[in-house]
Amino acid sequence: MKKIIICAICAFCGLFTANAQKFGHVNLQEVMQAMPEFTEAQNELKKLEEQYSNDLKQMQDEIQRKAEAFDKEQATLPDNIKQRRQQEIQDSYQKYQESLQDNQQALQKAEQEKMAVIQQKMLDAVKAIGQEGGYVYIMTTNSIPYISTTLSTDVTAQVKTKLGLK
Repeated sequence: MKKIIICAICAFCGLFTANAQKFGHVNLQEVMQAMPEFTEAQNELKKLEEQYSNDLKQMQDEIQRKAEAFDKEQATLPDNIKQRRQQEIQDSYQKYQESLQDNQQALQKAEQEKMAVIQQKMLDAVKAIGQEGGYVYIMTTNSIPYISTTLSTDVTAQVKTKLGLK
């Protein structure tokens, strides 16, 4: 009778270990920073930001120049010209503000577009590793406060390899 109970317990335990679930975790920040696409995107975004900044600086200098010229001449100008110049300066400033907002939005959009491609590439690699390794879940280490390294496998290196990274 004891042999039957021991055999039943062993079979029961064997059933659960055969159905053991695998969990993994990945540091996507580390993977992303190792990707040449990320570095390239960062450089392109930096150049775009510098271009926008230079354009805004030119606009700001032009407004400054107009304002200084107006300050020097305003005492000698007729009222209609004075009003027209004030309106020109105000219009230039408004155009500057609009350009500032447009540039910020364009920069955010460019960043989102570039990062979406990188993130999709990482996601595809993680999915492939998950399917190949038979993982139930692969979680990101950046979004979870604690991951048991004894119950979860770090697949960061595998994802890097899948993406052709070092």
